[in-house]
Amino acid sequence: MRPLDPRLLRRARSARRYVLLTAGLGALTAALVVAQALLLAAAVAPVITRTADWPDVAGTVGWLALVVVARALVTGLQERWAHRSAVRAVAELREQVVAHAAALGPRWLASHPGVATLATRGLDSLEPYFVRYLPQLLLAATVTPGALAVVLGHDWIAALTIIVTLPLVPVFMVLIGRLTQGYADERLVVMQRLGHQVLDLLAGLPTLRALGRERGPAARVRELGDAHRRATMGTLRVAFLSGMVLELLTTLSVALVAVGVGFRLVYGELDLQTGLAVLVLAPEVYLPLRQVGAHFHASADGVAAADGAFAVLEVPLPARGTATAPDLATATLRLDGVSVEAPDRATLAPAWLDLVLRPGQVLALAGANGAGKSTAVAVLLGLLEPDRGRVLVEPVDSPPVDLATVDPRTWWDQIAWVPQRPVLEPGTVREAVARGRDVAPADLDRAARLTGLDAVLATLPAGWDTTVGQGGVGLSLGQRQRVALTRALVDPARLVVLDEPTAHLDADGEAVVLATVERLRAAGRTVLLVAHRPTLLRCADVVVTAASAPLVVSAEAAAPAEPAGEAVR
Repeated sequence: MRPLDPRLLRRARSARRYVLLTAGLGALTAALVVAQALLLAAAVAPVITRTADWPDVAGTVGWLALVVVARALVTGLQERWAHRSAVRAVAELREQVVAHAAALGPRWLASHPGVATLATRGLDSLEPYFVRYLPQLLLAATVTPGALAVVLGHDWIAALTIIVTLPLVPVFMVLIGRLTQGYADERLVVMQRLGHQVLDLLAGLPTLRALGRERGPAARVRELGDAHRRATMGTLRVAFLSGMVLELLTTLSVALVAVGVGFRLVYGELDLQTGLAVLVLAPEVYLPLRQVGAHFHASADGVAAADGAFAVLEVPLPARGTATAPDLATATLRLDGVSVEAPDRATLAPAWLDLVLRPGQVLALAGANGAGKSTAVAVLLGLLEPDRGRVLVEPVDSPPVDLATVDPRTWWDQIAWVPQRPVLEPGTVREAVARGRDVAPADLDRAARLTGLDAVLATLPAGWDTTVGQGGVGLSLGQRQRVALTRALVDPARLVVLDEPTAHLDADGEAVVLATVERLRAAGRTVLLVAHRPTLLRCADVVVTAASAPLVVSAEAAAPAEPAGEAVR
């Protein structure tokens, strides 16, 4: 990422406003720095060179005090705006990354596990870039040339010394910055890997504990933590050493200016007021560049995270349709030879799947593990594009519509989906079930009795108004499944998709699912079941079996002569 990346200005509106404000404050700071140096020299020189009475410098000192106060106010204002703009810009960038990653689909997210860490902790590291690095970069573009121009107007020899030594600062900054950026990139990769594996470990910890294997991944997590620590310490080591190099370089450069000014003062070639002004301005010329180098290391992690965010945002989105979805109350769904290539496996899962789902029908999708049942559901939901075949929506009185041409929003509005691991947003149980709709309390209670959620509510401290955390924290997997089933019942969507609804339920829970399916059937709603258990398969009107096939098998060899595993009750 360049010092001021145009992509950041395009993506984050707050960053554009902040850059303009900081540039204006930088120009004001440059004027105040020059005024402070000149007023200080004008106030001190007459006092040192006086021969008799004390000179009257009260007015000059008063102006100097005003300039110092104004400079402090400008610095404080800049700090305040920096923090506010940093928070807003990071939030805007995070929102875009999350929305873009979600639009790329679950298959892309599964192949890029570090996106979750990048969108959370990774982008938080961008704050030092806004608060420290970027202001100093803009000050280097305003204060440094402004102060150098004033020095040139007062003493060309000192200005020539500064012009000769000043380029050494960015040269060393570039050399050290390249090394630091490598450490920062390594640290971000390690952090993303650690975050992904820890999240996976936490998600599967109940299962590992039930099997007595909860301590198995500890060694791997410890190794990743040590790698993260080594990368962090390497970055800090380079930052401290580079800071020392830049401090030494600028100190020697200012010393050269001071030696030249001192000799010319001794030989009477320069008056004291001019010499003092040059000596005060010389460090101000180097200071912004030195601070850019120092704060670059603090912002290196954020710069690496921003590069990762831009890499995500630059991935082209799959084409989305714009046509309004047909009414699923009367339309028939057809999967015509749908095949999807399984990632990291030379397999089609599902392979050449044919399926017809008519309005008001209950269809069960069966098959062995890895046959692509959940993948087929993702294709039907429009979350994943098939590599072969297509999904057709066939209205009663119009030609079939390819799902690829349909606007996803108008499609999703007609579908209620209960995945294997239901996702519950933070809030109350009532909010998790209603999902923003105005549902009568009697309807909620009726649905809860049917799914067994009423027994769960009886154990919660505030019943419907009990607060649950992100992902349903505070509820067991079975309780979350009952919440999701209740949500599907009160949802007016015409198509209900139940992906392994009995995965986390016992025999009583299975009876609840069967009762829910019968209730949906009685209401005339279309139901797609992904199921293994015979009891669920028996309650379906149609059973379709999904199968996988090697990717090298030709279409003619893999396609069955007739729909495989389909049975009509």
